[in-house]
Amino acid sequence: MLVAPGDDLGSSSDLDPGHGVIVVDGRLKAVKQGRTMNDGKQIGIQPRRTAYVPRPSDLVIGYVEGMTNNIWFIDIGAPFNAILPLSLGPAKGSFGGLRSVLDVGDAILCRIQEVEENHSSVATMKGMGLRKLKSGSVESVDPHLLGRVIGSKGSNLATLKEETDTRITVTDNGRIWIDGDVEGIVAAREKLLELMEAAKVSEYRGDE
Repeated sequence: MLVAPGDDLGSSSDLDPGHGVIVVDGRLKAVKQGRTMNDGKQIGIQPRRTAYVPRPSDLVIGYVEGMTNNIWFIDIGAPFNAILPLSLGPAKGSFGGLRSVLDVGDAILCRIQEVEENHSSVATMKGMGLRKLKSGSVESVDPHLLGRVIGSKGSNLATLKEETDTRITVTDNGRIWIDGDVEGIVAAREKLLELMEAAKVSEYRGDE
C-alpha cells in the first residue's frame, strides 16, 4: 500500500520498524512516501523517488554545474556531484580555460571512474563514445524503475528504437539520451512517457 510521511502503520508491538519507519508513542509512523514492505516481522517503505548511487564503470549522463581552474562539477543525479578533472575531460584544455571546453549547463556522456568512501565520485570522458551531447533530448527515469522501462532483455527499448528510428542510450543513473530527427525524437519521448507511466502503475499499483 502507498503511504505518505506521518501515516500510521500500526502498533510497534506487532512489527519492528524498517527503512523509512519510526516509532512514536508506541505507533509505527511513515517518514517517507512510498510502498510498504511487510515480511510479517518488520515493516519498511520502498521510496517512490530514489537517488542514484554511483558505482565504478557506470555509464552516466551528467550536467555541468560549475568549475574551478582545473575541475568541472557534474550533476549526475546522486546525493553528491561528481568531479571531472581537466586531465579526464573531453579535449585538451588549458588551466583556467575549462569554460571553452565544457560550460555550465552542458550535458555530457561520461563514466564513473572511482567512488570515494563518502560516495563522492570521479568521472571520466576518456573512452569510446564518451562526449558532450550536442543534439537530441535527455529524459529521466527513477533509477529503480529503469529495468521495468527497458523491459526484459531490453525488449521495450529495442521496440522503441525500431518504431521511432532513433538512437537511444540508457545510462545507469536513469537518464536516457534520444537522438535522431525531430519527429522521431518527439515520438520516442511520447512512447517513453507511456512506458514510464506503465512502470509506475506496475511498481506502485497505481500512480495516485
